[in-house]
Amino acid sequence: METALTRRDFLMRAGGGIGGLALAGMLGLDKSFAAPINLLKVRPGHHLASAKRVIFLFMEGGPSHLDLFDPKPLLNDLHGQRLPDSFKEPITAMGEQGSPLLGSPRRWGQHGESGLWVSDWFPHIARHVDKLAVIRSCWADGLNHVGSVCQMNTGSILGGRPSLGAWSVYGLGSLNDNLPSFVVLKDREKLPLGGVRNWGTGFMPATYQGTLFENGSVPIQNLNPPEGVSTERQRKKLDLLTRMNRTHAAKNGFDDGLEARINAYEMAFRMQAEAPEVVDLSGETEATKALYGMDEKATEPFGRQCLLARRLAESGVRFIQIYSGSGSAWDTHANHEERGTQLCRSVDKPIAGLLTDLKRRGLLEDTLVVWGGEFGRTPMSEKGNGRDHNPFGFTMWMAGGGVKGGQVIGSTDELGLWAVSEKVHVHDLHASILHAIGLNHMNLEFKTGGRLERPTINTGHVVEKLFTG
Repeated sequence: METALTRRDFLMRAGGGIGGLALAGMLGLDKSFAAPINLLKVRPGHHLASAKRVIFLFMEGGPSHLDLFDPKPLLNDLHGQRLPDSFKEPITAMGEQGSPLLGSPRRWGQHGESGLWVSDWFPHIARHVDKLAVIRSCWADGLNHVGSVCQMNTGSILGGRPSLGAWSVYGLGSLNDNLPSFVVLKDREKLPLGGVRNWGTGFMPATYQGTLFENGSVPIQNLNPPEGVSTERQRKKLDLLTRMNRTHAAKNGFDDGLEARINAYEMAFRMQAEAPEVVDLSGETEATKALYGMDEKATEPFGRQCLLARRLAESGVRFIQIYSGSGSAWDTHANHEERGTQLCRSVDKPIAGLLTDLKRRGLLEDTLVVWGGEFGRTPMSEKGNGRDHNPFGFTMWMAGGGVKGGQVIGSTDELGLWAVSEKVHVHDLHASILHAIGLNHMNLEFKTGGRLERPTINTGHVVEKLFTG
């Protein structure tokens, strides 16, 4: 039984309510004081979207464009020689100036009707080139992994800004109240370098942050209630906790961390109704599991995450990010050939399986699939058999979600060191991803510290060629 309000309690609660109204006004969200602010309600985009959701395949550590999608015959011709004087030599992460060039032993082939070049490291993905828009002219600002992974996720090499997934959920809301709107998956125990800030919300409410699922066969721990605890009992406990939190908020003013915690408790309760079925892969056929490579030791970890991503996508999760080699496994400073072979094998079949499965289920046309890392690798060698970081020119690709496949956008120089034509910065990539899901990166705003913040920090442009060819 709730006690009667004293005059002092009434004034304190009313003051807290006025603060909540002010916050709601600034966010442009639900302005009703009678009910909790629903930060995840569905909101219309700025324009007609070509995609409903995003699956971002993140090869953490920096995959080598020179060995995958951007063949450079001159690099092999000059193998073992120094970088010619006609090429500007950059300052690299390891700073080894004057290192000899390292040729690529890849066997290259043209595939599909488009004739796009793909190396023998990606034989399965090569069968899907007519779906891919390959951007060979990407560039970024950071030299090291922590800053560069942060920029590819948040737009800045400095921590503290919202991630791209958080901006997406902030702009559009949730498609399924029983599942997180932004889910992060990984194929190893390690966290990506920079940790949770890569899917954090920075200065925005914590409700928009990504939810990390564990790798392995049990992605969500403690999902099922303890034996003997009924749904009704859980609901009563949660209602009591919510009342206590609301009373605290009314007395002490709005706290977005507390609001996020309340929403998280509610989400956890609702997830018990739907999430167990979504994350349970046992109902998938053996043929489908084999399509993703789950029948092979080398491809099972990433294949499991790709299959789970498909199930999350068709269940209404708006933004899904899968890390391959979390903890920077793609960072091949040494033994590049051996390590690159293993890494590419671990993701090639799963990614091809994901594209096939999305296509046959009618999901690819409104699912934007993005592939890449935080940067590429240099044509100059390191330690004799490795490659250093290259943020000056590298490759990413997109497929589905309104993207016109079978095309190459931009180019690097003859050695694959610098982006030279149709250059695409990280902000341009983010602007294009947001455009696909119906958001204008310059109109997506959040006011903080007295100024309007935008996901691309007031720069960047949509790469129109992605959608028009």
